[in-house]
Amino acid sequence: MSSRIDKIEIFRLPPRWLFIRVETESGIVGWGESSLEVEGASYALRETFLGWDGDKIQDIWQHAYRSRFYRGGPVLMSALSGLDIALWDIKGKKLGVPIWQLLGGKVRDRVKVYGWIGGDSPQAVVEGAAVRKAQGFTAVKMNGTGAVDWIDSPSQLDDTVSRVRDVRALGLDVGVDFHGRLHKGMAKQLAKMLEPLRPMFIEEPLLPTQPEEIADLSHTVSTPIALGERLYTRHDFRPYLERRAIDIAQPDVSHCGGISELHRIASLTETYDVALAPHCPLGPIALAACMQVDATAPNFVIQEMSWQIHYNKGADLFSYLVHTSVFTIKEGYVDVMNGTGLGIDINEALVRGISAEYVKEKAWRNDVWTGPDGSLREW
Repeated sequence: MSSRIDKIEIFRLPPRWLFIRVETESGIVGWGESSLEVEGASYALRETFLGWDGDKIQDIWQHAYRSRFYRGGPVLMSALSGLDIALWDIKGKKLGVPIWQLLGGKVRDRVKVYGWIGGDSPQAVVEGAAVRKAQGFTAVKMNGTGAVDWIDSPSQLDDTVSRVRDVRALGLDVGVDFHGRLHKGMAKQLAKMLEPLRPMFIEEPLLPTQPEEIADLSHTVSTPIALGERLYTRHDFRPYLERRAIDIAQPDVSHCGGISELHRIASLTETYDVALAPHCPLGPIALAACMQVDATAPNFVIQEMSWQIHYNKGADLFSYLVHTSVFTIKEGYVDVMNGTGLGIDINEALVRGISAEYVKEKAWRNDVWTGPDGSLREW
């Protein structure tokens, strides 16, 4: 059965997703997921790897990463991620096993998950948390603040503390995403203010350009520090691990080099007694890919799930699935999938039809925030 890559197709889809479809000469189809920001790079990889043996996942990964003078970074790694995920899907289907079997077998039967509440500028978090609890979640995540100045009035942080306290009162664990919006002088204040409320973690307390400062902050509070969505290889994680700066690694399978590199990052972080909680505010292919690694990683703790996240306008996590039951939440967990490859079925006809129209629209871009003085603030 030939695994030579015959077709690579790219589908831009609402709400802000990029699906990659790879087909071999023998007709096996694999699905991957990148992000809209790297659509052009995905076409470049298609030109390179058409005709290659899809069984050689590692060889393709190494050539995509190392064969050109410039390597790494969000664009190349995100494009490579989509292709890598699809190749693992193909290999699992060809061999008739889930991907987690190819990674050494599972160490758990269920994957703990959390959902989002509150939106970009957090509001109505108690109502949102009550909905999540009714849906079966035992943990949620919310943004800590909206736009905050480099050094702002300390009173700007009071509402964050109240929101976290109110959600915790419902019996839910809470991750607080600083989203790199706060600078050092404000971030260390908020981290200290939240510490008595025992949040599950603080995410991106500072921008990922600040490993030394994040390490300093980490050493002043007992709250676990999480980050990694803007780190793209295991090499990018190295300074944070060596400085003992983080407690939870959050690589994103659609940005860090796919299943291949996510699996390697999981093993690397375990060496430093750092937990794994993959970032995944994207679509069903990305979530399924994360769960394949989650099932095998001893240091995995919890998985982000994008169902009804505030970004999902025009489509949601289940929109392109044939069988939505694969992601059913029970008491805060989703069962590990036993189907071949990724363990999900994509509605290809729907993907083709919607993408044909959606490519005519302007691609998604993140918001740009400014303060009352007109200066740029972190989003």
